[in-house]
Amino acid sequence: MRKAPSSKSMFRSLRHRDYRLFWFGMVISNIGTWMQRVAQDWLVLVVLGGGAEAVGITTGLQFLPFLLVTPFGGLLADRLPKRTLLLATNSFMGATGLTLGLLVVTGTAQIWHVYVLAFLLGVGTALDNPARQAFVGELVDNGELANAVALNSASFNAARLIGPGVAGVLIGTIGTGPVFLLNAVSFGAPVVALMLLSKPAPAATSTVNGAGAFARLAEGVRYVRGRPDLMLVLLVMFGIGTFGLNFQMTMALMATAIYDKGPHAYGMLGSILAIGSLSGALLAARRTTPRQRLVVGGAIAFGVLEVAAGLMPNYALFAVSLVPIGVLSMTTLTAANGYIQTTVPAHMRGRVLSLYVMILMGGTPAGAPVIGWVAELFGARWSLLGGGILTIACTVLAVLLLARPIGVDLRAVLRQRPVATHTAP
Repeated sequence: MRKAPSSKSMFRSLRHRDYRLFWFGMVISNIGTWMQRVAQDWLVLVVLGGGAEAVGITTGLQFLPFLLVTPFGGLLADRLPKRTLLLATNSFMGATGLTLGLLVVTGTAQIWHVYVLAFLLGVGTALDNPARQAFVGELVDNGELANAVALNSASFNAARLIGPGVAGVLIGTIGTGPVFLLNAVSFGAPVVALMLLSKPAPAATSTVNGAGAFARLAEGVRYVRGRPDLMLVLLVMFGIGTFGLNFQMTMALMATAIYDKGPHAYGMLGSILAIGSLSGALLAARRTTPRQRLVVGGAIAFGVLEVAAGLMPNYALFAVSLVPIGVLSMTTLTAANGYIQTTVPAHMRGRVLSLYVMILMGGTPAGAPVIGWVAELFGARWSLLGGGILTIACTVLAVLLLARPIGVDLRAVLRQRPVATHTAP
C-alpha cells in the first residue's frame, strides 16, 4: 500500500528560505488586501452614501483590468526579471492604498476618487498576478512546484478568514481611512521579502526574437492552441469562473431571499466558505503531481455540490454545504494552476498563466449578470442551481470537444495520467 504523505510534507516547499520569505510576505499582503475590500465597500456604501449601484461600479472597475491588462502582465513576466516586476507592482498597489487612505483621513475623498483608485489597483493586480505565480517556479524545485502553488492558495484563503473580521473591528473603532493606510503598509511585507531574496534566475526570453508585444502575445496564444490538454483545462476554468464562482452574489441572495437572514448571518457564510477553501488548499498541498482528471472530476463534483446547495431547505444545512463546496473549488483551481505551471516551459509560463487568470477572473463580470437574470426570473435558488448546471455543462462540453477530435486521449484522463507529456524545464 502506498504510504500516505506525512503532515510535514504538506509544507515541504517552505523549507526553501527564499520561498518561505516570499510566502510570509504574501500572507501579510493578502490580509491587507481583504481588509481593503471590506473597507472599500463600506466607504462607498455608508460613508460616501453611494448605494449598491456605486459598490457594483467599484467592483466592476477593479475587475475590468483582468480582461484588459492581464495578458500584458504575462508578457512582462516572460520578458522582465520577475523579482523586479513584483517590486514595482507591489509598490504601485501600496501607493494606491496610501492615496485612498490619505484622502479619507483628510475628509476629501469622493466616490470618483474611489472609482479611479479601484481601477488602478486592479491594473496593479492584473500585472502582478502572472508574475507572482510564475515566480514561484524560480524559488522551489520543480518537484515541489505543485505544493508551492497550493500553499499560495492557502495563504490567500487564510487571509480571507482573518482580513474581513479585522477590518470590521477597525472600521468600527478607528474608521475606514486607517484601514486603507494599513493595507498600504502591508504591501511593504512582500517588498521587503523580495529585497531579501537570493538573486533569482534571469527571466527567459521569447522565442520570437525582436518581435513586438502583440506578436509575443500571439506566440503565447498559438502555444496554448497547440496544446489540447491546456485548452481543456482553460475551457473548464472558463465554466467555473463564469458561472460557478459567483459566491458574493449567490450567498447574499440565498441568505436574504430564501432564509430571511440579516447581514451578520450573511457574513458568516463567507467565513464558512473560506474554511472549506483553506482546507481544500491544504489538501492540495499534499499532492505531488496535478492531474487533468482531477481538474475535470473536481469541476463536475463542484457543479453537483452547488446544485445540492441550492436545494438546501434551511440556513444551517446551506451553511454546512458551503464547506465541501469550498474544498472542491480550491481543489479544482489548484490542480489547474499546478498542471499549467508544471507542464509549461519557463519562457512561456507567464503568458499562459495570464490567459488562465484572464479566463478565470475575467469571466465573472460576464457570468454574474446571467446568473442574476436567471435568479430574478426563476427565483434565488436558481442562482446556485443554474450556476452548478452550467458549470457541469461547460466541463462536459470541453471534454467532448477535446477528447478525440483534437487528439486528447480521454482514457488517459480517466486513468489519472497526464494527456500530454510536456515537461517544463
